[in-house]
Parts: sequence; structure tokens; C-alpha cells
Amino acid sequence: MAAKRVAKGEGGKLEDEIDALFQVMPAEFTAARNALAARLKKSGHAEHAEQVKGLVKPPVTAWAVNQLYWRHRDAFDRLIEAGERFRKAQASQLAGKSADLRSPLDARRTVLAELSKLAATTLREAGSSATPDNMRRITTTLEALSTYGALPEAPPAGRLIDDVDPPGFETLAALVPRVGDGAARRSGPTHVIPFQQKQHPASRRRGKPGSEEEARRAAEERKAQIEAARQAMQDAERDLRDARKMAQQAEERLKKAAARAKEAEQEKAEAEQRLEKAAAAAEETRQQARRVAAEAEEAAQAVEDAERTLEKARASLQE
Repeated sequence: MAAKRVAKGEGGKLEDEIDALFQVMPAEFTAARNALAARLKKSGHAEHAEQVKGLVKPPVTAWAVNQLYWRHRDAFDRLIEAGERFRKAQASQLAGKSADLRSPLDARRTVLAELSKLAATTLREAGSSATPDNMRRITTTLEALSTYGALPEAPPAGRLIDDVDPPGFETLAALVPRVGDGAARRSGPTHVIPFQQKQHPASRRRGKPGSEEEARRAAEERKAQIEAARQAMQDAERDLRDARKMAQQAEERLKKAAARAKEAEQEKAEAEQRLEKAAAAAEETRQQARRVAAEAEEAAQAVEDAERTLEKARASLQE
């Protein structure tokens, strides 16, 4: 799910402001949205203000994927490109041509791992944890965006207001181009597979005499189409398992690091306690030394007084 473009014109200023809104930290979103809506209303754009006011704060997982788009566009674009290459390879394969499906899948897996690491860092910057559930939701959204690719119907990247579910089996089948679809052959990388399939010529001639062979070919084509979609699902599931494993390993490393940090904090606290006790003991020793010095001074004074008294007594006897 994503926020649509709510306004056009005005030199794209409002669009830029909305893009900026989806780049603020999650805790700042609501205040920033309300401030933008207030400015629009004050400037006489009440309709735009209402549309902005209706923008929903994304969960932290969708927010993290948005930041991948805004902050790491190169890696994000490589993920979308890998999805486009995979669809083109499917189109060639269904057209009876040799196609390399493994290369784009490997490329997607590599960039997905890269983006997952960046997303984990982004979550921590927002004060959230890269828990297995958070990482699963992020990788699922990234997988879905890669599957939709750059098609016009794809959720607008950078403005997601919720996690994106992967396409179901029927949707995947609809995304696979039909053999003989002229639109699919003419379109560029961002339109290789349209959501709405055109009717194959064979299906329009099924009622005519001699159409059994054409119907058989259409059935075989559909079977190949479904098989390709099933393969895409299997590859996506494998990628998701790999991402979950990586997320689990990251979570385990995080737990170990947290445990080490806790131990270090405990050792620091104990060291501070020992230092405090040592300082107290040193102060007590200094005070005791001062008392002993005072007693010694008093004793010396007493000896001096006694000597003077004795001297006076001797002098009296001699008289």
C-alpha cells in the first residue's frame, strides 16, 4: 500500500514536500504532516490540505523500505532491474526462445541481502530493532516491489504507508506475458508484463471449425505460463527463506552483542563500586593519619611541658 500523488503543478513543490514528509523519522511524521496541511490551508489550498491530512503514518518496516528508496537508490534500482530482467527472461522462454532465468534471480538475491543489511541499520537509527519479524516484513515488501517492478500499477516507491504483500499465484500468472501478445513484445523494460492480458487470437477462434489445434496450443501456452509463475513463486520463497535465515543470524549476533554489552556494563559498575570503596578507605586512612599526627603532637607537647616542670623542680631544690 502506498500514498498516491496527491497534487500536481505548482512546479512540483507540493510533491517535493510530500516526498520530504516520507523521509522524516517515524516519530516526526504526524507533526510534519499536520504542519504541512496547516500551511496549505493557510495559503488557500484547502483541498490539498485535506489530502495531506489524510496521509497515514507508515509502520516502521514500511518506513525503512521508503528510506532504502530515498537513501540507497542505486541498490534499490538494481532490485527493480533484476525483477524486470526476470520478467523479460520469462517472456523469451514462453516465446520458445532460450532465456537465462537464473542470472536475474541470483542478482535479485544478492541485492536483496544488501538491502536487508541496510534496512537493519536504518531500523536501529530509528530506535527500532532488526527483529526477525521486522526483517521478514521488510524482505517480503522488497520481494513484492521487485515482482511488480516498474509497472505503472506498482506501489509508488518511497511513499509506502504499509507493508506490501507479495502477489498471489493468480496475480503472478497475470504478470507473466502471453506468447503472441504484441504489446508485450513492443514494450520496454518497465512494461514487459502488463497486469491486464490481452485476449490471445487463438481464444477468439475457438468456436470456428478447425480450431482444435489452436485451442491445444493455447492450453499448452497457459500451462507453460502457470509453470513459469509457479517457478517464480518457488524462487521467491527460497529467497525469502534465505532472507529469514540471514535475519535470524543477525538477531542472534545482536543478542550476543547485547549480552556482551550488559556484561561490560556490569563489570564497569563493579569496578566503579571497587573504586568508590577504595576511595572511601583512602579517605579513612588519611583521617586516621591526621588523628595520629595530632596525638603525636599532643604527646610531644606533653613531654616538653614535663621537661620544663622537672627543670623548675630541680632549680627549686638547689636553692
